[in-house]
Amino acid sequence: MFKKLKFIIYTRPFIIFVYYFIQIYSMTFRLRIANEQKWQDLLKQGRPILLCAWHQQFFSAIRHFKTYSKFNPGIMISQSRDGELISGVANRCGWHTLRGSSSRGGKKAMNAMIEHLKKHRFGAHILDGPTGPIGKVKAGVIKMARETDALVVPFYIRAEQAWFFNSWDRFMLPKPFSKVILTFGDEIHLEPDDTPDNFKKQQQFIETTMLPGLFLKSS
Repeated sequence: MFKKLKFIIYTRPFIIFVYYFIQIYSMTFRLRIANEQKWQDLLKQGRPILLCAWHQQFFSAIRHFKTYSKFNPGIMISQSRDGELISGVANRCGWHTLRGSSSRGGKKAMNAMIEHLKKHRFGAHILDGPTGPIGKVKAGVIKMARETDALVVPFYIRAEQAWFFNSWDRFMLPKPFSKVILTFGDEIHLEPDDTPDNFKKQQQFIETTMLPGLFLKSS
């Protein structure tokens, strides 16, 4: 029974169901967007943009991020079975998915993501995904930003009322009809200095900048 259920979860009809469920569920949010125009103006001027967030908060942005399909956005998603489901939803939202992570297929996906950013100048990245630890910036964002001269633009989700799952990322699901605020932070430019010390400093800087937007406890 369990094996049959797992098979159903990764089928195309189920992916379509999940896509529409997210769209309908997210319509109940009283969504507010803050500081979005600045990075969009920079993108239209030809500057590569890499939107970045914590794994905990990406669900709340899925429906709004569908409006970015006109920018030919790209995102790395793991090659796991769960990644198959997430990739299917992202594709239906108009996003190009490059499959791989730090544990499997990462180098190939990273190179594909870099090429995507060079060509289309726009993408997104989950800083501590797909398996954590929570609030720890992995090396991928540094490499992508340096090699494409992309500006890292943090984004954060705050929900007036939300559930927090007992998972490694304390996954946040806003409650229906809750006020949800999607805020974009100031862009971060990473100097192309390849020394190990500078690499570590850049990771720590992004972590320090974004940690205040991470929720570590249930509400």
